[in-house]
Amino acid sequence: MMNEEFGLSYLYGSNAPYIEELYEMYLKDPSSVDSHWKQYFDEIVTLPGAAARDVAHAPIQQSFVEMAKRPVTQHAASASLDANAMKKQVAVLRLISAYRVLGSRHANIDPLQRMSSQYYSELDPASYGLTAEDMAVQFNASSNFSSSDRLPLSEIINKLQQTYCGTVGVEYMHITRSEEKHWVQDRFENDLSTPRFNTETKKRILGKITAAETLERYLHTKYVGQKRFSLEGGEAAIPALDYLIQNSTKEGVEEVIIGMAHRGRLNVLVNILGKSPKDLFSEFEGKYTVQLPSGDVKYHNGFSSDIPTANGPMHISLAFNPSHLEIVNPVVEGSVRARQRRRGEDGQKQVMPVLIHGDSAFIGLGVNQGTFNLSQTRGYTTGGTVHIVINNQIGFTTSDTRDTRSTVYCTDIAKMVDAPIFHVNGDDPEAVCYVMQAAIDYRMKFKKDVVVDLVCYRKLGHNEGDDPYLTQPMMYKKIAQHPGSRAIYAEKLAKEGVVSAEDSDNLIKTYRAALDKGEHVEQTKLTDYQRKHALDWSQYMGTHWAHPVDTALPAADIQRLSEKLIQVPADFQLHNTVKKLLESRKKMGVGEMPIDWGMAENLAYASLVTNGNGVRISGEDSGRGTFSHRHAVFHDQSREKWDAGAYIPLRNMSENQANFMVIDSILNEEAVLAYEYGFACSAPEQLVIWEAQFGDFANGAQVAIDQFIASGETKWGRLCGLTVLMPHGYDGQGPEHSSARLERWLQLCSEHNMQIVMMSEASQMFHVLRRQVLRPYRKPLIIFMSKRLLRFKDSMSDLSQFTEGSGFRTVIGDAHERDDANVKRVVLCAGQVYYDLVAGRKERGSEEEIAIVRVEQLYPFPYEVLAAELSRYTNATEIMWAQEEPKNQGAWYQIRHRIESVSTDKQKVTFAGRPTSASPAVGYMSKHAAQLKALVETACNLDA
Repeated sequence: MMNEEFGLSYLYGSNAPYIEELYEMYLKDPSSVDSHWKQYFDEIVTLPGAAARDVAHAPIQQSFVEMAKRPVTQHAASASLDANAMKKQVAVLRLISAYRVLGSRHANIDPLQRMSSQYYSELDPASYGLTAEDMAVQFNASSNFSSSDRLPLSEIINKLQQTYCGTVGVEYMHITRSEEKHWVQDRFENDLSTPRFNTETKKRILGKITAAETLERYLHTKYVGQKRFSLEGGEAAIPALDYLIQNSTKEGVEEVIIGMAHRGRLNVLVNILGKSPKDLFSEFEGKYTVQLPSGDVKYHNGFSSDIPTANGPMHISLAFNPSHLEIVNPVVEGSVRARQRRRGEDGQKQVMPVLIHGDSAFIGLGVNQGTFNLSQTRGYTTGGTVHIVINNQIGFTTSDTRDTRSTVYCTDIAKMVDAPIFHVNGDDPEAVCYVMQAAIDYRMKFKKDVVVDLVCYRKLGHNEGDDPYLTQPMMYKKIAQHPGSRAIYAEKLAKEGVVSAEDSDNLIKTYRAALDKGEHVEQTKLTDYQRKHALDWSQYMGTHWAHPVDTALPAADIQRLSEKLIQVPADFQLHNTVKKLLESRKKMGVGEMPIDWGMAENLAYASLVTNGNGVRISGEDSGRGTFSHRHAVFHDQSREKWDAGAYIPLRNMSENQANFMVIDSILNEEAVLAYEYGFACSAPEQLVIWEAQFGDFANGAQVAIDQFIASGETKWGRLCGLTVLMPHGYDGQGPEHSSARLERWLQLCSEHNMQIVMMSEASQMFHVLRRQVLRPYRKPLIIFMSKRLLRFKDSMSDLSQFTEGSGFRTVIGDAHERDDANVKRVVLCAGQVYYDLVAGRKERGSEEEIAIVRVEQLYPFPYEVLAAELSRYTNATEIMWAQEEPKNQGAWYQIRHRIESVSTDKQKVTFAGRPTSASPAVGYMSKHAAQLKALVETACNLDA
């Protein structure tokens, strides 16, 4: 051990902060401290066992501080130091640190008690040289455990075990910010992780866990064998949610938005949100109160209600969710963000997201990594989410942790964002509610995510038709012997004299009697409550995609907006490329040069925000635009910091403008697209856009596309005005970055569920974006946007195309002057291939006999407009669809029958395009060019 000449006296008195700072420096870089301090700290952090490194990096400097607070005389400091006593004291501090790091691994959190407790030498006093004789010796301990300076070692260990090894296991030492780490440490050590609820609260907990169990058993006997994904074994989730709702209103929370998968969902609907049992029973019997084109199974459906609490009403929404489990999580976060923005400065405080996970899904599905990654970013944070894991220790059929994950706990994924994790035994509902309060308080204080790991079991199979004994025989033998958490808690309260056994039984009888009547035991919904921030969707109901709307703007408005778009602050050093861009945009605004796609987009956004409609754009390079066309954000070339070095003209259009936000998002399509869908579902007055960096990147978000964007309305009645930008076009860039898989989107189209456009002129982008907001029609808009046309001069638009006409053109006819009676073939197309066809037709001299018509909106298909255009060509005997994509891809097979329906009996419908292919596009430029030449030859040569 270090002696006094090495400065041991520095451990005392006013030098404690200095010691703490030295120790922090040592942990970051051992060579950064003097050699004698390095020697001392080296001895302190030398620990046995595999977890030595973790414990070594625990903040034992706090223990130094506590030790240093002990008042000593100068004589005692210099002459009475007992080196052996000091060695023992340091050993105790190391033991305390070990419990803080590893105590959760010895916690009593498994109701089934299946796993034998692993020995950790770090939690054994003997590993530090502490013996039985030391148990009565008093040592300095954390001030959280005692108001006095010293406690016997045996009492210190008892307090450590009660805090970290009871029915609550706390993980927080991975948190890097000292304030957050010490908050959790102080909270649980001061309480010894022990709840202290009054009689009224205990009775409410018993009532809720009784309701949870009784509902499941009632359904099990009334609807034998029907799937419901029972909560049995995890009933403590109901008092946990009830406690969260009833107590978060104390902190100013007014809305809770819940996302959860199937397990326990029906129980949450009835016992938390107040859905009528009668309505639930009707669904079991195949009857539905709301008739939708498709509808969904009962354990996917969402619900909203207003719940009375002691501190005012709480609005609760349970999001609709498909079978893709965790995909609902970013949808909820997006919805919460929109609701928070609507409320202003207090939004994060007033609206709280709660996500309920399954154990295997939480650690196994990548969308959770993406959602955690979003949680603290500027464009996506919602001020912290409370995560509840209904950990039934089996997932689907795999309870062997060697197969389910590569981490100790299923919650270890949350450590990536320094979230504290509270493991709790589901058989102790008071402990469950206790950690829920800690979770609420942490979220409200630090505005960060927090995880409650509710360790329980699953009484039945994955669904009610499964036999779990087939795969987990020993586990289910233990489950069969388990009395249930309600019975355990009722017995506990009976021993405490809180309720009698008869009273507990009466709770069951009363609840069952209410279920027999299809009624609630207690009123859970407010009847005459009008929410201040509720949205009115009625104006968007029953409208048609062709609803008339004028999206043109007067030239004076275009000029005024253009002037604002090119303004920059004084002394702002622009990149030379941006300087030239702004010079061009200035000319565009006054009609001196045609308007390109980037300017058309910015003009649309500018016109909307000045009109009071917010705009939100996200994607992996959305500020600049992946193809450097948008430049919505200017970067000062002489400043490093974002806030000082960036200027966004669209945020500076007018004094009372709506919000404009453009976000360069994280590299995760699935979570971000689902998030933006959720945002758009709660912000119908805004233009919400997700932009794929390349169109094929949407492949990674296919679940969000299939389960929400395409089918959310027909399954759940959920309207959504999300806009998706999909770069698309065959430019010889290989198999991936050519195709946005137009065929997949069109295959998903039915019942007017989406709008699919593939445009060929810049002004069309301006009009379609404005149409999306100004028209009272809220369906997803999918824009297939050509990369090549962004700078293609022929696709730019004159100012008059922004100021004249009524707006977006679903069909653009052939403008070539000829006698239409001479036309023998009408070629229909969409997107950039139009310009290849026009050039090919001119080259072959077939302008008089071949007309080229652009179908700019592929769905909903503009039958009447196209039929009117085709009627010009009375002598045409052939209508040809031409596309860049291979024949088995693109629009052909989804559009052929639509073309046939507007053709005459004398007209033959034919095809021009690339040959069928297993790949979206070829990778060789020479082959790409040859294929393009061939399709143009087919379309533009009548003899081909």
